[in-house]
Amino acid sequence: MDNSTALVTGANKGIGREIARQLAAAGHTVYLGSRDAARGESAARQIGGDVRLLVLDVTDAASIAAAAGQVPALDILVNNAGIAGDGQPPDAEDLGTFRRIYETNVFGVVAVTNAFLPALRRSAHPRIVNISSGTGSLAASAGQAAGAAVSARPRTGSFAAYRSSKAALNELTVLYANVLAADGFKVNALAPGLRRTDLNAVATASDGDPAEAAAGAVRLASLPDDGPTGQFLSFDGSVVPW
Repeated sequence: MDNSTALVTGANKGIGREIARQLAAAGHTVYLGSRDAARGESAARQIGGDVRLLVLDVTDAASIAAAAGQVPALDILVNNAGIAGDGQPPDAEDLGTFRRIYETNVFGVVAVTNAFLPALRRSAHPRIVNISSGTGSLAASAGQAAGAAVSARPRTGSFAAYRSSKAALNELTVLYANVLAADGFKVNALAPGLRRTDLNAVATASDGDPAEAAAGAVRLASLPDDGPTGQFLSFDGSVVPW
């Protein structure tokens, strides 16, 4: 996987930016996906290395098509862009919020992945990493799991739109892994753990280092050909229950 080309969506800040930084530090060419061109350009400049801004709004078909047209070949796709909402349970959440979150966290991943599959198929070692969440674990929501990347909070319906969107993303990870296995793809989901980002108020108040989560994503992006596929893994490498 030396000298590979990677695309990280939502990479102008948070975990995505740290993933881009670590990939660039490892010598890869990195397309830094950012909906906002100015913020993306600033992030790319600060990271340094062979980092290239790619203006990309994962909810906009025209933006996705234009971005895909600029990347003829790709080895690594990290679907990192995501939003969380305001923490409501399903019986109190506005339907529009569900649609908005699914548009980014689920439909955006499908649209971006499918648009960049032709470029990924040109790679000898194609890798896809979907940034999920331990709170999307059905076992964790049912109180049947524990671990570093799984929420320790009591069983509640909080963040229903976000958590259910990540559960859907996990299923998509398995389905893509199944259909792309014959072409040498490794497709996995990462539970990054609670990190100090602006995803929501809980994350903002966290002391979790985004670099630790990013290292887990980079590890999955660099898997050898005999590595796992179709798995849900923690930032520390342990398996997260579905």
